[in-house]
Amino acid sequence: MTQSLRVVFAGTPEFAAAALAAIHAAGFPVPLVLTQPDRPAGRGMKLTASPVKRFAVEHGLTVAQPTSLRRAGKYPQEAADAIELLRATPHDVMVVAAYGLILPQEVLDIPPRGAINIHASLLPRWRGAAPIHRAIEAGDAESGITLMQMDAGLDTGAMIREGRTAIGADDTTATLHDRLAKLGADLIVAALRDLERDGALPSTPQPDDGTTYAQKIAKNEAALDWRRPAETLARQVRAFDPFPGAFGTLDGVAIKIWSAQPVSGEWQADPGTIVDVSAEGIVVACGTGALRLTQLQKPGGKRLPVREFLAGAPLARGQRFALQETDPDA
Repeated sequence: MTQSLRVVFAGTPEFAAAALAAIHAAGFPVPLVLTQPDRPAGRGMKLTASPVKRFAVEHGLTVAQPTSLRRAGKYPQEAADAIELLRATPHDVMVVAAYGLILPQEVLDIPPRGAINIHASLLPRWRGAAPIHRAIEAGDAESGITLMQMDAGLDTGAMIREGRTAIGADDTTATLHDRLAKLGADLIVAALRDLERDGALPSTPQPDDGTTYAQKIAKNEAALDWRRPAETLARQVRAFDPFPGAFGTLDGVAIKIWSAQPVSGEWQADPGTIVDVSAEGIVVACGTGALRLTQLQKPGGKRLPVREFLAGAPLARGQRFALQETDPDA
């Protein structure tokens, strides 16, 4: 079914590509797609198009990749050209999902029916760059998608609608991301259909209470501090899968830890000490309780279940992970 509402789309990663694909499949014209410039990626560090750009090119959509949209920034001419392109592109609404560039008020004022952001949290909790990681890391019971009318603040705009999903005990950032990407895609298509039918979308200002900020994930956060409770470390492992990957350092070797479960009980060992080794897991004493490591990866190797990992890297009780961690990629 062809729709008449014209949508300019701005987004970059897989999360955004899911929404763009749903908007396109629903029949909404997309006269322009904004995405970040190609970036070096992979072992060869070849310039690689974003998932949003790849979808747009495959489906014959016009793509622009400005480095900035701020006239006062480092790339004023690029910003001016992109803003002029936006003004010259007939459209009704802008949809933004994990774009990664700041949109100044001048840009937000261009779409006649405003700009709608697909944000991967239940606002006002987890405004900012890494809401999925932080929700898992903090032990939140649920997450979701908020559609928000964009303003010049950091995820401060009025809320249009939301969808919720429980965070399971085995959810990682990867699994929760995929669920939220699907939820966001479904919500934005429904909202655009309502906008086309009604001409406007009701919204509610965000409450002041309960605001938290999801700071961007830094690689040095991935080091496990064994002095912390095992429950906390297990959440950290899940939150940092697939990026940046939690790790511990054993005999000077950084070992990525991809799956781990807390083990209750009293352990008469210093934090970081291996207290049990079996095909079921490597148990490491923590500040409170212990952590059973069940999927690991050596530098240059693959993710392996603990049984296979131990076949190539025998470990023994009494060995101790370092407490003063360093970033393996630094």
